[in-house]
Amino acid sequence: MAIMMPEADRAVLARRDEIVAALRAIVPGEGVIDSAAEMLPYESDGLMAYRQPPMVVVLPETTAQVSRVLKYCHEQGIKVVPRGSGTSLSGGALPLADGVLLGLGKFKRIRDIDFDNRVVVTEPGVTNLAISQAVAHAGFYYAPDPSSQIACSIGGNVAENSGGVHCLKYGMTTNNVLGCEIVLMTGEVLRIGGKCAENAGYDLMGLITGSEGLLGVVTEVTVRILQKPETARALMVGFAEVEAAGECVARIIGAGIIPGGMEMMDKPAIHAAEAFVHAGYPLDVEALLIIELDGPGVEVDELIGRVEAIANACGSTTCRISTSEAERNLFWAGRKAAFPAVGRISPDYLCMDGTIPRGALPKALARIRELSEKYQLGCANVFHAGDGNLHPLILYDANKPGEMERAEAFGADILRCCVELGGVLTGEHGVGIEKRDLMPEMFSEIDLNQQQRVKCAFDHLGLLNPGKVFPTLHRCAELGRMHVHGGKLAFPDLPRF
Repeated sequence: MAIMMPEADRAVLARRDEIVAALRAIVPGEGVIDSAAEMLPYESDGLMAYRQPPMVVVLPETTAQVSRVLKYCHEQGIKVVPRGSGTSLSGGALPLADGVLLGLGKFKRIRDIDFDNRVVVTEPGVTNLAISQAVAHAGFYYAPDPSSQIACSIGGNVAENSGGVHCLKYGMTTNNVLGCEIVLMTGEVLRIGGKCAENAGYDLMGLITGSEGLLGVVTEVTVRILQKPETARALMVGFAEVEAAGECVARIIGAGIIPGGMEMMDKPAIHAAEAFVHAGYPLDVEALLIIELDGPGVEVDELIGRVEAIANACGSTTCRISTSEAERNLFWAGRKAAFPAVGRISPDYLCMDGTIPRGALPKALARIRELSEKYQLGCANVFHAGDGNLHPLILYDANKPGEMERAEAFGADILRCCVELGGVLTGEHGVGIEKRDLMPEMFSEIDLNQQQRVKCAFDHLGLLNPGKVFPTLHRCAELGRMHVHGGKLAFPDLPRF
């Protein structure tokens, strides 16, 4: 493993049998897995380049059980790694050798569907797509739709602040979650937010969403549901140059048009997706835009005409407009299957996740091409073009000596490029272990220490998902102490309490 993780606590490992017995008393039956063979499926998440078997796996079914497990681990000084469906692409659920892997896969019930308030109260193990399916009969849906929505859980979406093809217009998870129940490392159960769109006090939901399992374990989520638009149609537009496609994206947004979704693929991704799904993608183009417009029928017809005119002005070579719901879904099927499709053309790949200002897209693509030549590795590019979220897929073969290391270096340089262009290290996959050591590229030591103080407020012993997000994890006492330099306090004129 190229990524360094916290050193295992030998004293905890020596008490493994005692710990397993205590956990079985809290979660009886088949709720504890401790054999090496049965724990194999839990040794990694979607970032399968890194693997580590856990000390033990616990699968609770109730909030009370989660609370008791966390309280026990807190009292015994045992690390805990929360896990949803295991689809994370940043290593956020990578286990620890001396830690308890807390799986939320049994939390699969939708507790309340409230159409009057347009919310659904769900347990975290419910899949993203299942929420939309549960309310579809009444003409509603849940807007965030990551490509893994058939498998990824809503609890994991909250942890990583997941997005999807419709996040440009309808927002990411943080814009669609109203409340949650969260269990702290001490076992204390908190309820934050609720069915009301506005809540008094600090925006704690904004803090919890995207916290990557470092602050608490989510056991219930209240999400906003929306009425399905009257009409939704998609355009599939091809370009002879990637730069022209990027210019088209900028002009559409500049014209005040906010599509329901706007995705972009380059030639390698187009060919892989078409061979996998047979969506009718043009194979003689360098870039493909899929642009969805939704709303009242008259408005959609008007916007389609405007978008088509913009695409023509940018030099589009092909333009196909969906004429049925089946055809619209087929356009999207290729894009949503791009990641597994690329798996057919390369033994392994790293799926990167960075975000740049939309106007910097041509520069980013040019830099990715340069890096591809430098590292002698292929790269297929898939983007949430509307909000600048890049997903370069770096192709490599882990069985060839040195290729994985080159792929990691290639990916790190792509993320550095995103920051240099005014963007950020992650758009929706999270930091996890993948981007952890790149955090100083974006944040100063002061910034990182302040973020860690937030973690200390929730988990002062640092037992919850350690080794993730922060390149250097300080003890909370170190972060809280008062620094004296040259015999003088900083800002001596400020009153001290």
